Amino acid sequence: MKRAGIFLFYDPEGKVDDYILGCLGSLQQHMDYLLVVSNSPLDETNRKRLESVSSEVMERKNVGYDVGAYRDGLRHLGWDHMGDYDELVLFNYTFFAPIHPWASLFERTDKWDTDFWGITEHDEVRPHPFLPKLVMPRHIQSHWIAVRSSLSATKDWRTYWEDMPPIESYNDSIQWHESRFTGYFNALGYRHEVAYNVDDYPSANPVFDNASLLLQDGCPILKRRNLFHNPLHLDRFAIIGADMLEQARAAGYDTDLILSNLARTSKPRDLVTNAGLTWVVPQSASEETYAAAAKQKVLAVAHIFYADMAEEILQRLSVLPKGYYLVATTSNEENQAQISAVMERYGVEGEVRVVASNRGRDIGAFLVDCNDVLASGKWDIVVKIHSKKSVQDDYNAAQLFKTHLYDNLLNSRAHVANILAEFAAHPALGMVLAPLPHMGYPTMGHAWFTNREPAQAVAKRLGINVPFDKDMPLATYGSMFIARPQALTKLVNAGFKPENFPVEGGYKDGSLAHVLERLMAYAALSEGFYVRPVLAPKWAEVYYGYLEYKLAAVSSFLPPFTIDQVPYLKAHGGPIPNVLASIKVNIMLRQPKVGNALKPAYRLVRKGAATVRKLHRH
Repeated sequence: MKRAGIFLFYDPEGKVDDYILGCLGSLQQHMDYLLVVSNSPLDETNRKRLESVSSEVMERKNVGYDVGAYRDGLRHLGWDHMGDYDELVLFNYTFFAPIHPWASLFERTDKWDTDFWGITEHDEVRPHPFLPKLVMPRHIQSHWIAVRSSLSATKDWRTYWEDMPPIESYNDSIQWHESRFTGYFNALGYRHEVAYNVDDYPSANPVFDNASLLLQDGCPILKRRNLFHNPLHLDRFAIIGADMLEQARAAGYDTDLILSNLARTSKPRDLVTNAGLTWVVPQSASEETYAAAAKQKVLAVAHIFYADMAEEILQRLSVLPKGYYLVATTSNEENQAQISAVMERYGVEGEVRVVASNRGRDIGAFLVDCNDVLASGKWDIVVKIHSKKSVQDDYNAAQLFKTHLYDNLLNSRAHVANILAEFAAHPALGMVLAPLPHMGYPTMGHAWFTNREPAQAVAKRLGINVPFDKDMPLATYGSMFIARPQALTKLVNAGFKPENFPVEGGYKDGSLAHVLERLMAYAALSEGFYVRPVLAPKWAEVYYGYLEYKLAAVSSFLPPFTIDQVPYLKAHGGPIPNVLASIKVNIMLRQPKVGNALKPAYRLVRKGAATVRKLHRH
């Protein structure tokens, strides 16, 4: 079968990730012509990457969503040339593929006597989930629609696209294309098929709600949204993203392609939660694991302001593979001599530097005084640690915070060997960090404190474009972590100086040191490296119990599911409660059938209000 494809590409930064190359490259043997339509501006490097796996690349303004891109692609191909191909595939960047071989799919579909087909479909939904309508009809999903020449070479095909209303929103795209396409052409007498029929699965949207079942059945695609969607939705409907990753891995798909793309483009905590990236590190390791760890060139950077902690720091670092190099920093020559003596006693190769200024404390020492070693390119891994006392905090909380960091990062030789071997096995892994410290500190849901706005300003200046977590950043709380130096490139190249950091009395939330503490992970993510929180088993046991207890204590006053608790609290709290939202939430909780019936009217009211606001602005 002679086949052409029109592929919509979009990336907020115009970066062509390897998953795109893998997908398009794998289709070259199945397509005689492939046009890439980019809704993102492309630099020379990224254009060449797309050209390497396609017949032609076309750039356009990012208007009209996918519909506008497909229409421009069809016009470029030429309405009079639609019949040159037996099949034309319209598909896009919203999935990872091939998880399973395309050949199996095409062997099935090539036998069909049909006019168009899709990989997946969405069942009818009442009421419409996006629009003020009673019904969203059953339809092929627009991430992949294949059209035979019996349709594409007709006037009906051209009329559909040329008469398309303006597409100015996601809802417009759903209304006028995705949910309309199938019924529109069925009504004109054209027939369709679906590779993974919704009737064979226990939900209305199997590609999302039952992705694991589709993968079991050999489906070649995994939607990106499965791993960056609202985690509360996945929690409510028991959708386990980690299972999808494991299935993809078992099928031979490189999951680093998935995680490196989503690292740049997703809210960090959403990805960590959905993909199950939090790791309880085993406390035993095989000979192969130790061997892989030993091959890593490890740099340890330790700011030891409190020289009396040098012994504890060196003891903690002793779990690293032999031959690691230590750069210790401190505030004066007396400390320097004391730390050097401890290093000599432990037989550790390295040096002790006296910082130019203690402004910025451990972060200033790391990024300013150790900038040369971080930028040297000599090291595979950097371990950042410091002499943490938190003298301003309650004693128990301070001790827990310190032990939390040391144990979860440097718990034992096997613990560290497993972490280093994971870096060796996964080039897209950029950083591991201890999880959020939530005992003794008011961090849960509040960990930005007053740092979010200044962090956004610094991120913009440094080109860190990762979407920000709303309330609680994925961060190196306590400023200790294990990372690839390349993952820190944007921070290392930022040119920070001591005077950029506050004097001792100004060390507080909102200052640069606290901001950078929250941006370390974001810097790694922005380079396409994913980040994993890691725990020693003891801390997983302690924290799980407390998290369960704390959530139960709060949830006992609220609706049963967290996805309902959040809108409930938003509707009833704050200085000016939202009356309309409050009515909606209460109806949905008490009379869900009535609430569902009223949804179209509610959406109509919201749409009207939005129109009024838009007119008022203009």
